[in-house]
Amino acid sequence: MIKTILTLTMTLSAGLLSLAAHAQMSPVGLWRSIDDESKQPKAEIRINQNAAGGLSGVVERSLQNNPNTDPNCTLCTDDRKDKPKIGMEIIRGGQQSDGKAVWEGGKILDPENGKNYSLRLTPTDGGKKLEVRGFIGAPILGRTQTWIRVQ
Repeated sequence: MIKTILTLTMTLSAGLLSLAAHAQMSPVGLWRSIDDESKQPKAEIRINQNAAGGLSGVVERSLQNNPNTDPNCTLCTDDRKDKPKIGMEIIRGGQQSDGKAVWEGGKILDPENGKNYSLRLTPTDGGKKLEVRGFIGAPILGRTQTWIRVQ
């Protein structure tokens, strides 16, 4: 009886650990973006997943104190034009590729230049980091940032 309970407990524990690890290999969560030039933390972005599996990423807060930075997206050309960057949805759409820890098919907005890019998200380092690839046309024409998961 005790052996059965111990085996059941170990099986449940392993299953829960596996689920936690799988959840961490998702882009869902709070992320800290890093500035390309200064290499300093730039903003925190929360990524959520809707019932259909699509992603949404919203800027929760800025981590920079630059008084010369425009707080609004004056260069945006869509429904986000002249809206505050804090609270702005910068990731729209994207679905997990079949059998892979990669999310593609969405768009990401760079609020500094107002441009939308095709998006690829790839969790790395056990889900502690997120490779965020924005590109135009083919994935080779773009740039990749590494975001850090906020615990």
